Amino acid sequence: AYAKTFQGPPHGIQVERDKLNKYGRSLLGCTIKPKLGLSAKNYGRAVYECLRGGLDFTKDDENVNSQPFMRWRDRFLFVAEALYKAQAETGEIKGHYLNATAGHCDEMIKRAQCAKELGMPIVMHDYLTGGFTANTSLAYFCRDNSLLLHIHRAMHAVIDRQKIHGMHFRVLAKALRLSGGDHLHSGTVVGKLEGEREVTLGFVDIMRDDFIEKDRSRGVYFTQDWVSLPGTIPVASGGIHVWHMPALVEIFGDDACLQFGGGTLGHPWGNAPGAAANRIACEACIQARNEGRSLAAEGNQIIRDAAKWSPELAAACE
Repeated sequence: AYAKTFQGPPHGIQVERDKLNKYGRSLLGCTIKPKLGLSAKNYGRAVYECLRGGLDFTKDDENVNSQPFMRWRDRFLFVAEALYKAQAETGEIKGHYLNATAGHCDEMIKRAQCAKELGMPIVMHDYLTGGFTANTSLAYFCRDNSLLLHIHRAMHAVIDRQKIHGMHFRVLAKALRLSGGDHLHSGTVVGKLEGEREVTLGFVDIMRDDFIEKDRSRGVYFTQDWVSLPGTIPVASGGIHVWHMPALVEIFGDDACLQFGGGTLGHPWGNAPGAAANRIACEACIQARNEGRSLAAEGNQIIRDAAKWSPELAAACE
């Protein structure tokens, strides 16, 4: 009954897939690096290259807001240009998480409104630094204006890494699904933002399933019925690259967003080939899984086989 008093995520997993017209595989993203210091124009160029190479999303880092070297409106405009150019050339729907987090609620809504007017499909919010009330306000705005909402968990470690007091991330994830967000960072199990596999899967279940059975090995001590509240897509990001792809596809399945920041932009040939390598690795893993092969046992071989006919992937694997 309590869960029914919340709207939950603005759209949810299925509606997001329908809006983006992407089915049957994980979504792929990339956080634009360096986090800080690029001009808006160079930032837009990096966005274009990553999307053009084959990614679905690019992302503002949580620290990118409205600094002297790149004001938010300039960034929004250049990113919009990059997005439309990439969409025209690839024929796919693309997105960039424009960070709408601001010092107060009105400014945040103003930025989201600007993103909507530019025709952007998605905005982003740091829900712990922004606060739950601000987050819920933005979630309502996003649902009314058909924007997707990507949620970054900046500041979570201060709250959930403290064993003696604080709050487990499972609780924060549950609160976010009630407050509203279509994507939420969940840790990767294999990259640098660590997390034990079972525990991570425990809160991935809480984010996207409709009914969660209790499972003590995953830290879920009570059954949870979400009464058809839309699901939130878990985002795996932080220190992952193409060699991690088989593990990520096996662990997270299709309803996840895999974000390769350095794994895309660190490619020896540049951003677009880096993006292409990730897309090819993802599709190779999905194909192998659908053919009934074991990603855990044959993961590296699957990537090597794909690299034989993809020079971009071969260069990324070195």
